[in-house]
Amino acid sequence: MKTANWLLCVPLLIAAPGIVTAAPASRPPQASIAFANHGGVQSWRADGDSAVYLEDRQRHWYRATLIGRALDLPFAEAIGIDAGPNGTLDQFGAIVVKGQRYAFSTFEQVDGPPTKGHAKSK
Repeated sequence: MKTANWLLCVPLLIAAPGIVTAAPASRPPQASIAFANHGGVQSWRADGDSAVYLEDRQRHWYRATLIGRALDLPFAEAIGIDAGPNGTLDQFGAIVVKGQRYAFSTFEQVDGPPTKGHAKSK
């Protein structure tokens, strides 16, 4: 009887290493701008009223999609950066436009903002 139970466990033991060592789906690294509250953001550009492109000191560009629509964003001459207590701007950050705070829904590194002549596709 003990031999029969052991023989039933052999297929499980053979399959177990494949289950345990299965690699998790790889995620892209989380984007962030260090020292965003101390001049880490060099430039910015609005992308309509629901996203903004931010450039850091190393000339890397990031696109932040806002949770809500910021109707004044396309016409704003300046924005505030809410990087949180550690000063790093990431997916938990926000921008301030005319006194209203807009949290990010996504924050990712991109090649750069689209060119001005580039038409948006919807």
